[in-house]
Amino acid sequence: MISADFVRTFARYNRWQNRSLYGAADALPAEERTRDRGAFFSSIHGTLSHILWGDLQWMSRFAPDLAEKPPALVRQSPGNFPDWDDLKARRIAADEMIIGWADAMQPDWLDGELFWYSGAMKANVSKPKWFTVAHFFNHQTHHRGQVHAMLTAAGAKPDDTDLFLMS
Repeated sequence: MISADFVRTFARYNRWQNRSLYGAADALPAEERTRDRGAFFSSIHGTLSHILWGDLQWMSRFAPDLAEKPPALVRQSPGNFPDWDDLKARRIAADEMIIGWADAMQPDWLDGELFWYSGAMKANVSKPKWFTVAHFFNHQTHHRGQVHAMLTAAGAKPDDTDLFLMS
């Protein structure tokens, strides 16, 4: 099981890594950010859009008073935020929302059960909250790794990803 301190640490790691990736991506021309690179969500921009979509989807379940369910379905998520400047602004706002949620978390919240309808499974689902929060951060890290690789291949220089390097 994870703790509220784990959640706060990973909320900050999420923001730190997003700043790195968006900073590196911002240095590329739009054509490079949107080029199909063979990744699951096609491009750097598409994958970053999917990560934000996923974050908003999970936050709408964890804290519906803070986040609205995002538009579209998972398969459409790479195109949810087509404007680069809008995507960047939404990412910054989402990262601050996630940190605020994490900072306010009471440790016993993680002991509960989360219930939601999964569009991917076409079914009602129930899982322990700690498990879904761990998935939330794992999902971000997984797809950010893909973006990091795409950025590096495009000649950009994102920062290191090692958690222990975070200040």
